[in-house]
Amino acid sequence: MSAEAKFARKLPQLTAENTPFWQGGRDGHLLIYKCRSCSDLFHPPQPVCPSCQGMDVSSEPVSGRGRVVSFTINHQAWAPGLVVPFVIAIVELVEQTGLRFLSNIVNCDPDDVLIGMEVVVVFEQIEDVWLPLFEAAQ
Repeated sequence: MSAEAKFARKLPQLTAENTPFWQGGRDGHLLIYKCRSCSDLFHPPQPVCPSCQGMDVSSEPVSGRGRVVSFTINHQAWAPGLVVPFVIAIVELVEQTGLRFLSNIVNCDPDDVLIGMEVVVVFEQIEDVWLPLFEAAQ
């Protein structure tokens, strides 16, 4: 297998709750669940608000801007075709303190990633899933 071989990511199983999140990138939108009762945004998608237990929730587009809260650089090619090194990061979105999720930082040298670095979402389409990844904001 060549060094350029694409690593086959394990894709999520699409459900009624998570499909908007995984397919929002088709239209260039990062969709995050919002509770209409308390206005909190939350991730991962679920049918009940974790803050108030309200059930009036739906996905809404957010800016896709955030900052790196924590990260690690993986140097181990634990699967064929996996290009190393790569960055695994916790990104906090600007819309709400504590609105965080795990993703990859792409399109930059891993040694240039810093805590507090401003990032913006980009999407990688694989089959019917648009993975939200992040790159340095301009």
